[in-house]
Amino acid sequence: MRILELPEIRRALAFPDIIARMRHAVIAYSRGECDMPMPMHLAIAPVDAEVHIKSSYRRGGKYFALKIAATFPRNLARGLPTGNGMMLLSSAETGEPVAFLADSGYLTDVRTAAVSALVTGELGRRDQTLGILGTGIQARLQARMHAEILDLRKVFLWGRNPERAAECRADLQAALPRTEICLAHSPADVAAAARLIVTATASRLPLLRAADLAAGTHISAVGADSPGKQELASDILRRASLLLVDSRRQCAMLGELQHAPDQAARAIEIGEFCDAPAAFDSAGITVADFTGLGVEDLYIAESCYLGAL
Repeated sequence: MRILELPEIRRALAFPDIIARMRHAVIAYSRGECDMPMPMHLAIAPVDAEVHIKSSYRRGGKYFALKIAATFPRNLARGLPTGNGMMLLSSAETGEPVAFLADSGYLTDVRTAAVSALVTGELGRRDQTLGILGTGIQARLQARMHAEILDLRKVFLWGRNPERAAECRADLQAALPRTEICLAHSPADVAAAARLIVTATASRLPLLRAADLAAGTHISAVGADSPGKQELASDILRRASLLLVDSRRQCAMLGELQHAPDQAARAIEIGEFCDAPAAFDSAGITVADFTGLGVEDLYIAESCYLGAL
């Protein structure tokens, strides 16, 4: 079994290639080509932490994957990263492990941002301004991944903690020197400045409401990935001219869709949309609800392993 440490994993990744791989992953899932059980969630209550466990196998594929991703928010006070994790890639022929990817949760973060950027591209967006709610690693990766597919001139960033928001702004300015990184005072201010918005927080109360949004706004909501989490008021989903979900089953239980179950019947899976785009009113509000798919972990783990050979 090969062990891949984070520096080698980073070297094996090319963001444009990962966006393309994620397109294949979501299409394979929506076509029914993958076995993918519901995620397992562990709550580590004494330290307010959560652990997500996901897996997948693509029929006819060479490998299956098991992923553990954890968030320990109290690590900030310890001077440690809040995210951690690992992936195990095994042979689908013999069951033998072929690669242990000690990625510290990085691959999960990268594939999440890549699928969000994928949707932006599939919708034909040409925005030069991006709004981001959140100041963690996902906020940083969302900006960088979107810069791969857009001529990004401005990013409006909001976070609850001003110090962390300032740190995120400095990191993004260094990573994207040609893009102006601005701090916003509230989520509503982000919505006023940008028509393309990514929400990447652990919120359990809505940060945006339909009244905050201008016509033609698209929101990619990546933060709600377990019961009780919510970044968008349910009236946003009800008002949306197009409602995309990475998985109907998962989003109904774990995503924004759990708070608007009456909208489940019209939700379109991202893989379905990539395969056969549906008509929608581009002047309306569009929403993509992400809970993270085990098949995405499989595809990025395969890509990383093969790229490191």
